[in-house]
Amino acid sequence: MGEKVVVTGANGFVGSHLVEALIAKGFDVHCVLRKSSNMQWLQNLPITLHTCGVENVDALKPILADAIYIYHIAGVVKARSWEGYHHGNVVLTKNILEATAGNKVIKGLVITSSLACSAATIQGSPVDEKTPSNPLTYYGKSKLEQEQLSLSYADRLPITVVRPCVVYGERDTEVFLFFKAMNSRILPSIGFDEKTLSMVYIHDLISGMILAAESPNSKGKQYFLGGSEDEYSWKQIGEITGKYLNKNYLRIRVPHSLVFIVGHLAEFFAKVTGNIATINSQKANEMVQKSWSCSSNRAKADFNYAPKFSLDEGIKRSIEWYRKEKWLASLRSTIKLLKL
Repeated sequence: MGEKVVVTGANGFVGSHLVEALIAKGFDVHCVLRKSSNMQWLQNLPITLHTCGVENVDALKPILADAIYIYHIAGVVKARSWEGYHHGNVVLTKNILEATAGNKVIKGLVITSSLACSAATIQGSPVDEKTPSNPLTYYGKSKLEQEQLSLSYADRLPITVVRPCVVYGERDTEVFLFFKAMNSRILPSIGFDEKTLSMVYIHDLISGMILAAESPNSKGKQYFLGGSEDEYSWKQIGEITGKYLNKNYLRIRVPHSLVFIVGHLAEFFAKVTGNIATINSQKANEMVQKSWSCSSNRAKADFNYAPKFSLDEGIKRSIEWYRKEKWLASLRSTIKLLKL
């Protein structure tokens, strides 16, 4: 059996792809999950499951004690308050760090952060690791605090922080909603100016995360992991998507004011009903920015990160998978498939 690696949040979009890649490399893969986690993407894989979650340091210690590599992906992307984000992304990360502190054989501990912890950009000037952080949401602020906490352990543990941008590909349910709208012949656009962003295809991100964990050059550092180009426009994304869906589309522009109205209304009704809003006033502010783009030059220099998939090829492969899995069927079928 190969060397032991541990993945938290292994059942999700990114985590499940990472697990498959690690298995293919011959590792003995251990997955830390909650008992209530959806195991859809992990079924029949040769893995060891630990359903203790990441709430209890003592429960984590024997699992992490002899791991060569640890990938901490579990976290919170939606919460009702700052306290929810802080607990899910900072407190639980501290549990991982404390539980790993006694590990004498570990070679790499990867903490998964986000581009959201950095700053919005102007087009043509992607952020890099030296750019001052100015997160616009509680989520981004909690990921920044997570990074700061993690790097404070760099004198004791081989910490590497990775900052993915927008991730798309097979099994994704976020960018998929854009593909779904395009399949209905609608290209939604926020505002009347052209907005840009960085996107990374899931298999390129996974390759970058593994390289970051295994590189001796990456310890104590942060890395943006983006796509084959630093920046794409939504028009460009729409044209490629339309080509592979074989659909003409109508571009519908949503004024910034309407985005803020929707955000505030969703926030209000979430408080009334006790639910968690996907879009709120903070998210609306993030959505109206001209660009969210990043440079992967540090990752390319330090551990030869080299995205292999163009935007064209990544979208093509994604749409082929959605068609095969019938995710582009009726809305009712999509809701059932995504278990929304």
